[in-house]
Amino acid sequence: MARPDIDAYFLKIAAVVAERSTCLRHHVGAVTVRSKQILSTGYNGAPAGLPSCLSLGCLRNELGIPSGTRHETCRAVHAEQNAIIQAALHGVSLEGATIYCTHTPCILCAKMLTNAKIERYVSFGKYNDEAFIPLFEMAGIKLEVCPRPVPAIDFLD
Repeated sequence: MARPDIDAYFLKIAAVVAERSTCLRHHVGAVTVRSKQILSTGYNGAPAGLPSCLSLGCLRNELGIPSGTRHETCRAVHAEQNAIIQAALHGVSLEGATIYCTHTPCILCAKMLTNAKIERYVSFGKYNDEAFIPLFEMAGIKLEVCPRPVPAIDFLD
């Protein structure tokens, strides 16, 4: 098996972070990186200490809300938002950083990433909302959608 390039490496880490998600629809993970150093991580789920969709059920499913719409009707904080919040809580600037995420962002996250001065967004999955693209273009945030990285090797072999 070939050694993964740096983007595949951090996308794999984002996929592992997504395993912590408490969302019933999408498991999303994000990793912010600068100079090959992880700055923060985030996954989508209910605000800290509050019940999640795992115990309450998905409000969006109950109301028949399509993916990519009406973001305000959701219990979850998005993965990118949580990565920004974690960096802020620990006094870490994300200026000039790259964010690796399992899905492309919604417009709300794109606005926050713009204000956090993220330089590059790398993903292997597409979220059902492309409203972020013109904003990223105006803000100069480079977008790269890569193939999904192959699973990690089995260390028992």
